[in-house]
Amino acid sequence: METTRQKKVSKLLQKDIAEILQNRIKKQGNLGILLSITKVSVTVDFSVAKVFLSVFPSEMSKQILEEVSKISGRVRHEVAQKAKNQLRKVPELIFFLDDSLDYIEKIEDSLKGLDNPLRK
Repeated sequence: METTRQKKVSKLLQKDIAEILQNRIKKQGNLGILLSITKVSVTVDFSVAKVFLSVFPSEMSKQILEEVSKISGRVRHEVAQKAKNQLRKVPELIFFLDDSLDYIEKIEDSLKGLDNPLRK
């Protein structure tokens, strides 16, 4: 169960990380990529934050995850600069892929397609 403080820190991190990563994508010239932060989960001691990324198109997701993981230190530093009045210490950022949209799409395709188990 998350405390109120954990929820507030998670929302703050989610907003700041999304802004930073979207600005980086724009600067690199990758205009066909949509990146969003779907969830941030902070540990009880605020030392680690799990950041879940959603990438469209999904074919680029593994590549984007690798690139973001490589620059996690710089992203953490930028978050520290933005949130210096709200956080004493920015947690370590660990990035994961959020593939829930792909999972939902597969379910919808199977329900619409020939392999629908309900129609047999």
